[in-house]
Amino acid sequence: MNSAELLAAMTRTVEQLAAYNDIAKALTSTLELREVLNLMMEKVRSLLRPRNWSLLLQDERTGKLYFEIAVGEGAEVLKGLQLAPGEGIAGTAFATGTARLVEDVSHDPAFASRFDAASTFRTRSLVAVPLIARGQVLGVIELVNGVTDRPFTQEDLMALTAIADFAAIAIENARNFRRVQELTIKDEHTGVYNARHLRAQLEHEVRRSQRFHHPVSLIFLDLDRFKSINDAHGHLVGSAVLREVGELLMSCCRQLDYVFRYGGDEFALLLVETSTDGAVTTATRIRDAFRKQVFQQAAELELRVTASLGVATYPEHALSAVDLVRAADFAMYAAKARGRDDICVAVPQGERPHGPESMLGKK
Repeated sequence: MNSAELLAAMTRTVEQLAAYNDIAKALTSTLELREVLNLMMEKVRSLLRPRNWSLLLQDERTGKLYFEIAVGEGAEVLKGLQLAPGEGIAGTAFATGTARLVEDVSHDPAFASRFDAASTFRTRSLVAVPLIARGQVLGVIELVNGVTDRPFTQEDLMALTAIADFAAIAIENARNFRRVQELTIKDEHTGVYNARHLRAQLEHEVRRSQRFHHPVSLIFLDLDRFKSINDAHGHLVGSAVLREVGELLMSCCRQLDYVFRYGGDEFALLLVETSTDGAVTTATRIRDAFRKQVFQQAAELELRVTASLGVATYPEHALSAVDLVRAADFAMYAAKARGRDDICVAVPQGERPHGPESMLGKK
């Protein structure tokens, strides 16, 4: 090894040690999972310089892997996709708990080309490292194509493995902390979060949105003519239907989103890093799920329920958490006024007239 190569190797080692030190500090300073993971993925970018990189976690409800973080060309498309354990190189790394380094994916039969087809990105070289805590595989960190299209090396694999160990600790700590928190922030009747937690979480996400310059959306939902179910079948049946509604809403959302019972038969969904278009897509999926769902089949009642939904996004429709709630709420009532079983979007701030009707939504 000549002097230039030795200097480059020493510089890389110093950069890696500094990155590990930063990550270790983050782990001891916060239990906010996304803050720690965002820092880790930023260190991945600066140290290993991939063209695309992502962090996949397992959805505890479905067992599938979803893209918690995806950066690079076609990343927005990937965030809406999931893969099964064992599918593709990342899925194989997850299923086996073993890291994979592939210099040319065209020669690897495990490579799943459907993600390239969806994102219109061509994968050449790939490294995937599982996130393992106490023997349990939690997810995978995946890097795609070096910055100069060079294949990844064993040195890259070793550095990413060290970062993955930190990430697994962060995820496990955050999940344990969240389980304890959930004892006080869950609605006991439906199993979703309560209104008190909505206020706290919404303030937090708006602050994050201001800091990282990404949108955050809120959906307000009210069940149509729900009183008729209570009147006809009693409050025990009504409560059972509300539990099923909570399950339906959680099944329509990503793992990183939040579902709340706002009160009575009103619910709210907080969609992290989601634009108005993305929120409308989720609202449409929820509305259609209600139309298909038959409630209380186990009790042989076969009840039908529809919902009216209002959508608002920060900062497009509001500049504070309070105003975002108001905008989504007004849009939801606009959907009811138009005949129920509908979706309305709040009016953008620049297009809003003065007066109490100013926040009413559009279809």
